[in-house]
Amino acid sequence: MSDKPEVQFKKIRPDAVLPAYMTELAAGLDICALPTETLSLAPGERALVPTGLSVAIEPGYEIQLRPRSGLALHHGITLLNTPGTIDADYRGEIGIIVINHGQESFQISAGDRIAQLVVSPVVQCRITQVEELSQTRRGAGGFGHTGVNGAGK
Repeated sequence: MSDKPEVQFKKIRPDAVLPAYMTELAAGLDICALPTETLSLAPGERALVPTGLSVAIEPGYEIQLRPRSGLALHHGITLLNTPGTIDADYRGEIGIIVINHGQESFQISAGDRIAQLVVSPVVQCRITQVEELSQTRRGAGGFGHTGVNGAGK
């Protein structure tokens, strides 16, 4: 793995737009939609939005698909399966699973920045079956066991 992993994008359709960092220190690359015709998502509706791109990333990395905060805040548009993962061995078209949690229909047209891609390192684990697990103070506590906002019960 290098300091800056190489990410290769292939245009499956000539009008696809390559992802880009929108600011100098951005963590995510904005990726654009490329539906064959404008999609209209009614409130509560979801769709798989094509991008016209496929990708190759170095082994040891993944690409995470994440929502764009402005779309979420202003329109209630987010992604299902968030963060989604593009594995290093996937070569199919990048598709974005979008859902409309807003109150109004939302239009998605070719060229609209619909999501962001974050390149992240991957660590694969060794799997070991055991009869007992080590004990901790927390134990099996979860789902709010520390109280609201961590303030206790």
